Amino acid sequence: MTLRLLIADDHKLLRDTLSSFLSQQDDIQIVSVGDVEEARAAIAREAPFDLVLLDYGMPGMEALDGLRRILALEPAPPVALISGMAPREVVEQALALGVRGFLHKTMPATSLLNAIRFMVLGERFVPVDFLVGTETTTNQKALPRGGLQRPPGLSAREFDVLQALCAGKTNKEIARDLGLGEPTVKLHVKTLYRRLGASNRTQAAMIARTRNLC
Repeated sequence: MTLRLLIADDHKLLRDTLSSFLSQQDDIQIVSVGDVEEARAAIAREAPFDLVLLDYGMPGMEALDGLRRILALEPAPPVALISGMAPREVVEQALALGVRGFLHKTMPATSLLNAIRFMVLGERFVPVDFLVGTETTTNQKALPRGGLQRPPGLSAREFDVLQALCAGKTNKEIARDLGLGEPTVKLHVKTLYRRLGASNRTQAAMIARTRNLC
């Protein structure tokens, strides 16, 4: 299946670099524009897109107003924000509006590609620094599990897999317990590694425990 992505970023060099890298993938087609209104026009003209990447700081965004205008289109496209920096509260508001995730412009190319593929599957992706913190938010109160709070941006399924990792279960055991395919579990585990900054299961479990995630 060919994935169609729309990249909206006012920095031409970054937009061209990202477009060039993603276009090298055999199964990805790219359309790129420079602002929100061009993005709206491209969506109206060339939809559907499997994912729209919106630069948080580009002209027309005006905080999250530009995102709202994109999401108000019929049908609303799946959207992820990209930026070098965004306040945590902005990320949480964007997630509440329904975006698939948030991507740092400084992410390694391979990690960014994996995150995009993950979001195309319908999952959410948010860097770990936006998942945990000292403050308590409304989103964090929403899903208590045995005294644990699911961080904003971490899907319920990802949270289930993380608990299983902390319990020392294998991918096969997790797949059986959660009714998932083993390849899907492997994808969740790899994503959790990236978000936690871990290189293996033991390290991921240790980091999760120190952050009161399991």
